[in-house]
Amino acid sequence: MCRSIKTLRPPALPEEATEEEIRAAALQFVRKVSGFRAPAAHNREVFDHAVEVIADATAELLDGLEVRGRAAARKAG
Repeated sequence: MCRSIKTLRPPALPEEATEEEIRAAALQFVRKVSGFRAPAAHNREVFDHAVEVIADATAELLDGLEVRGRAAARKAG
C-alpha cells in the first residue's frame, strides 16, 4: 500500500477526517494504482473521476464505521 496514505479514522485521528484529508488519500491511491503522478491530458478526466469516486466511497466508509468505545464516549460527553 502507498505509505503516504494515513489511517483516517479514530483513534488514529483525534477528530473526524476532513474532506481535504479524504481527497488527498484518494489521490494517492489513484496515483499508486495508475502509476501516474500527473496523468496526460487524454487521461485527466478518467483520473479525476476515479479520485472523486474513491473519495466518496472513503467518506461513506468512514461515516459507517463504528469504532468500539467511541459511541459510548460520545453519549457520555
